[in-house]
Amino acid sequence: MAFRVTMVAAALALSTNMATAQGLEAWGTAGGWDVMIDPGLGNGCLIQAEYGDGSVVRIGFNRVSGEGYVAGFNHGWEGVEQGQSYPLLFALDGQEYDAEGQGLILNGVPGVYISFTNEDFLWDLAKKYTMTLYNENGEVMAIDLDGSYVGLEAAIECQDEMG
Repeated sequence: MAFRVTMVAAALALSTNMATAQGLEAWGTAGGWDVMIDPGLGNGCLIQAEYGDGSVVRIGFNRVSGEGYVAGFNHGWEGVEQGQSYPLLFALDGQEYDAEGQGLILNGVPGVYISFTNEDFLWDLAKKYTMTLYNENGEVMAIDLDGSYVGLEAAIECQDEMG
C-alpha cells in the first residue's frame, strides 16, 4: 500500500484528567475507547486507550492538516529529541509500514505521531488486532486494537457533530 506516512514524536496525558488539562474534551466511550475532541487540532475527534505498560494510543482526525493519525505515547520512552528525525516501522497484524519520525516533547511525555491521508488505511487499521511499533533498536510497543472499529465509528459520529 503506497501512501505517505509521517511520524512525529509527541506527548500525551496518561489519564482522562491529564487529557482534560491538555484541552481535550470528553465526548463519550465506544468499544472500550474514550472518544474525545481535540480543540488544538481544529476540534478533531479521536479515540484513546491506555494499556497496562503505561502506553496510551490515540487514533483520530487532525482537522487543521486534513489528515488522520495514530499516536502512541509512554513516559518510559526516553531519548526522543525535539526536531530529530527517526526511521521507524510499524506493523498491523504483521503487515509492515515504513515511516520517518520527527521528535517532539510535549508536557514531558515522548511518543510517536503517524499521520496519513489514505482513508482506506484508517479502516484497515481498525479491522486489525495488533499494532506493533519498532525503531532501530527493536520493538517499542505492541498494543491490542480490540474495539477500535466501533471506537472509530463513534469518532466519525463525533466529527460529524463538529461540522
